[in-house]
Amino acid sequence: MSKTNFQELLDAGVHFGHKKRKWSPKMAPYIFMEKNGNHIIDLHKTVIKIDEAANVVRQLARSGRKVLFVATKKQAKDIVAEKAKSVNMPYVTERWPGGMLTNFPTIRKAVKKMNTIDKMITDGSFETLAKRERLQVTRQRAKLEKNLGSIADLNRLPAALLIVDVQKENNAVKEANRLNIPVIAMVDTCCDPTPIDFVIPANDDAATSIALVMDIMCKAIEEGNAEHRQEKEKTGAAQGKDKEGSETAEGGKRLRSRRNKIEGTEKIEEE
Repeated sequence: MSKTNFQELLDAGVHFGHKKRKWSPKMAPYIFMEKNGNHIIDLHKTVIKIDEAANVVRQLARSGRKVLFVATKKQAKDIVAEKAKSVNMPYVTERWPGGMLTNFPTIRKAVKKMNTIDKMITDGSFETLAKRERLQVTRQRAKLEKNLGSIADLNRLPAALLIVDVQKENNAVKEANRLNIPVIAMVDTCCDPTPIDFVIPANDDAATSIALVMDIMCKAIEEGNAEHRQEKEKTGAAQGKDKEGSETAEGGKRLRSRRNKIEGTEKIEEE
């Protein structure tokens, strides 16, 4: 996997932090300097941290696991939704549903409810409802789609969370921490990096910065997905060979058995 380009991070404004008065002292190891009252993030450390996080998501994708993208802030939601869709990963860009992780079975029931409504529409039973009931079901379907449509394929808890702005997505971080789900996040100079397993020190407000970091993560996931497909193909081919070999061996046994019977019959006739 290619290393992160320092100049690309610089051009995208990944190094711009918040004003000094808003900073979190725990982000001090990732701050390069102060300029005009604003903190500047050390991009040399950002490069290292991005490569570390990219390797993690690549390994997860390689094993066939899901990474849940989370970004509900205005300047990030559309970018994150597009990037997550491109690598077939679940995402939350509207409101974080309370208990999304800690009460996952209930969330799955809501998703199943949405699927049931879809089935009603498909098989025609939806048309048998009264006009008022159809309106209620349609509104319910639209609400479920808005909040849960992007996680409809998430059949079990995600292997990790990829978050933009840990302050805004504090509830998501807390739930992941409670369940020991790794959290990968873009962390700005005003945020506390302590609850984050894989910190990416970066500007989490600029659209260019968010887009670049998400693009790097998605490229790593694409690599992992490709490796996963290759491994599945190899496994399938190996199983096919084993099956063919066992069938050949079984056929050989049957042939030898028939030959022995014939030879035994011939001996009896000679006697």
